[in-house]
Amino acid sequence: MIGSGFIKGIQNEMRKDDGVDGDAQRLSQLVWIIFLKVLDDDEKQKEFLDSSYVPAVPEKYRWKNWAALDDGITGDALLDFVNNDLFPSLKNLEINPANKRTTVVKEVFSNSFNYMKNGTQLRKVINKVNDLDFNTSTDRHAFGDIYETLLASLQSAGNAGEFYTPRPITKFIVEMVDPKLGEKVFDPACGTGGFLTGAIDHIRKEVKTPEDEQLLQNSILGVEKKQLPYTLCVTNMIFHGLEEPSGVRHDNTLARPLISYGPADFVDCITANPPFGGSEEDGVEDNFPTSFRTRETADLFLVLFVRLLKDGGRAGIVLPDGTLFGEGVKTRIKQHLLEECNLHTIIRLPGSVFAPYTSIATNLLFFTKGEPTKEVWYYEHKLPEGVKAYNKTKPIKLEEFEPIKEWWNDRTESEVAWKVSIDEIVKRNYNLDIKNPNTVQVDELDPEEVLADYRAKQAEVKDILEKIKNELTEALAHHDC
Repeated sequence: MIGSGFIKGIQNEMRKDDGVDGDAQRLSQLVWIIFLKVLDDDEKQKEFLDSSYVPAVPEKYRWKNWAALDDGITGDALLDFVNNDLFPSLKNLEINPANKRTTVVKEVFSNSFNYMKNGTQLRKVINKVNDLDFNTSTDRHAFGDIYETLLASLQSAGNAGEFYTPRPITKFIVEMVDPKLGEKVFDPACGTGGFLTGAIDHIRKEVKTPEDEQLLQNSILGVEKKQLPYTLCVTNMIFHGLEEPSGVRHDNTLARPLISYGPADFVDCITANPPFGGSEEDGVEDNFPTSFRTRETADLFLVLFVRLLKDGGRAGIVLPDGTLFGEGVKTRIKQHLLEECNLHTIIRLPGSVFAPYTSIATNLLFFTKGEPTKEVWYYEHKLPEGVKAYNKTKPIKLEEFEPIKEWWNDRTESEVAWKVSIDEIVKRNYNLDIKNPNTVQVDELDPEEVLADYRAKQAEVKDILEKIKNELTEALAHHDC
């Protein structure tokens, strides 16, 4: 049975190689290997179905011709081939307009590396991957487990600001945004592609003809700036039937001036969890209008989302609490959002959703561009009964969103749902951090009252100490007598 043990077994083989230093390099090594295996299995299937199909990878460098045999080249000969032939050739692969996958292969290898120095150990790793055949239903099903294991490894080896979205949240957001066949769906910070694969699965239910499938193929767009999640993402796209995932680019969406995004870039749907808790490199904020300039990535992405949506376009995104209550630039960004879009729903999530990677409290924001906000509905997603916090063994589950789905199209106020008018939000200086008014809370004390009470008690203590001092003085005086 292929599962988490399969990945751990490969990583244990890598640990025996002196060239691979740490989890991040082991993961990077494994990802390009699995990318080539998934690609080759998929291309073998395409050749079987279409004799005129031209593979993206030249024949000499296809997995089946150098890696597939258990008794194939190994040791120094394998290292020499990988380092001095395979990698240079794929880094400089000629782009074939007839197969846009060549663009993806070249991009994947432009910043990938073979860290392993022991050709025999590399052969052992390759042979373990050969146990997989992604053209069989069993191993296709197993890919989900492999992907989730790689994702968990990526989280553990990640940096601040890299928090990947639990699958129940991506599925819920995609379902509520409800992208339709023919609509362009974009994730400008797509990570490993969780939202995009969710959109593919959601839209494919509408596909009835080859023309419908082509519409779907052309409607999935994403950008990821980090090499490792990008490679995982395009592997995921190919596995989910995106024939030429050239619409998913290795780039930084924020590195382009906001004003340069025009109608050709506008999209129907955005589903995203932009990085938060980190900051962009110097100069990126200069791509934005002066009033919106900040180094906080989540805030910059929010401005970008508003820009990229068509009129009538819909978005479902994850944002931290800090964006909701922040002031200064954050206030101006929220005002811009509420004036340009109808922010109709905010789902308040428990603080442990992204545990153990971060305890930052997050929210799901849903908005439509083209009309200003009149009121915002809030829904408090509470922890399941008996659960004090989410964690690795008790993560958030898809079925927990069922009550929200039932409420979505027939909204009424309740102990977990409430609405706030735009007038109230403006009075609050666009502070969207509005707590559930139905939650019983301990009354907050007025600071002046607290200070006055403290001073009164201090005076009482002083008076008592003075009395004790006087009594001791009198007692001592009496004793001396």
